[in-house]
Amino acid sequence: MKPSRPLFLIALVVVIAVITWAVLRSAYLSLPPLPWTAVPTLLLLALGEGFTGLNVLRRIRRKPGRGRGPDANRTPAPRPLDPMAVARLAALGKASAHSSAVIAGVFAGFAASLASSLDKQTPREDFYVSGGTFLAAAVLVAAAFFLEYACRVPKDPDEEERHRGASRA
Repeated sequence: MKPSRPLFLIALVVVIAVITWAVLRSAYLSLPPLPWTAVPTLLLLALGEGFTGLNVLRRIRRKPGRGRGPDANRTPAPRPLDPMAVARLAALGKASAHSSAVIAGVFAGFAASLASSLDKQTPREDFYVSGGTFLAAAVLVAAAFFLEYACRVPKDPDEEERHRGASRA
């Protein structure tokens, strides 16, 4: 599995936003008002993925926990993660980044479609909901991208030194 590319995720958001904008130009009046519940849901998912990413990063790099007092330096390094668990978390990060990019694109398209109708109450409320959902989805894309990054195996310092020496020769 190859890591997600930020440009691909941005392109996905833009393409989905344009498609959504084009569809909503004619179909918006037949839709019910947008629910605001997606905003806290996406933010909670982003919080969970960000926290998991920090924990995975600390455990893969074997960094000891931070403590205070005289025992702070004697804190043992965390136990290593099961490789299969790391692979599953990397897959979760990739899938979450792509799906939340699609969600961000849909709600960016909603916001772009409704930007010209802010003088009416229902489109104005839907505009704010779609803007908030877009921002929450963008936060989830960033958290998922970080989780995917945290699951990478760190490079060995000796191997890195050998590559530097080989490139200079």
